Amino acid sequence: MQKKVIRILFIGESWSKQITEGKGFNYFSVGFYEEGIEYIIKALTTESYQVTHLPSHLVASNFPKNLEELSVYDAIILSDVGADSFLLTPETFIYSQRTVNLLNLIERYVNAGGGFCMIGGYMSFQGIGGKARYHKTIIEDILPVRLFPYDDREEIPEGFIPEVVDSSHEILHDIKGEWPYLLGYNRLVLKEDANLLLAHGGNPILAINSYGEGRTMAFASDCSPHWAPPEFCDWPYYKTFWQQAVGWLVGEKGRKNDIT
Repeated sequence: MQKKVIRILFIGESWSKQITEGKGFNYFSVGFYEEGIEYIIKALTTESYQVTHLPSHLVASNFPKNLEELSVYDAIILSDVGADSFLLTPETFIYSQRTVNLLNLIERYVNAGGGFCMIGGYMSFQGIGGKARYHKTIIEDILPVRLFPYDDREEIPEGFIPEVVDSSHEILHDIKGEWPYLLGYNRLVLKEDANLLLAHGGNPILAINSYGEGRTMAFASDCSPHWAPPEFCDWPYYKTFWQQAVGWLVGEKGRKNDIT
């Protein structure tokens, strides 16, 4: 018997860091590689969903280079990975060669019917210090929100509860009661033709829209710490939310892949 499967390309939520410790006259440095995908990968790994994770540091070299390769996936999710990781491939940055514009490729993919979601964070939308740099790119064109040209973070250490604007929408309809608190988000502006599902103080937290034959979504907060605390990531409806979000993104077109 054949089962339907939705294939998701999840990009980002990984980082490397270096710590230098000084001990009197001497110091030493250590490096780490970490990922923040634990919660959302678990939520989206079922018989009906297959998730491929592309870490941030591999985007420039390993992201699909043509529409045929990209169309293997029903939805693309970007989380905490900036525009430069797509624009500065080794061919261009190291060897000064012309190559495919990966952001333009994403636009073609969505226009042809693919689903696209950006999740908030320090390297999402415009990001910390404006370094995510999606403002005035073609990604801003396909998103249901407009971006600011500067640092767009809203840090809320006291926490905030997202306001449900449209509980009847299929992304939210099985979610009962008040949402757990979040600790921050990227400040965005809802486009005139977009639909608002979650908000805080008039700012969009969850917005959706269509683009060409595809669908797009912006979740302005995060899917993992620190903006997404354990109260959100361990919330009984965390899995429900992300599965229904991806289900809406791909629509009926996304159920094209069969597995035996």
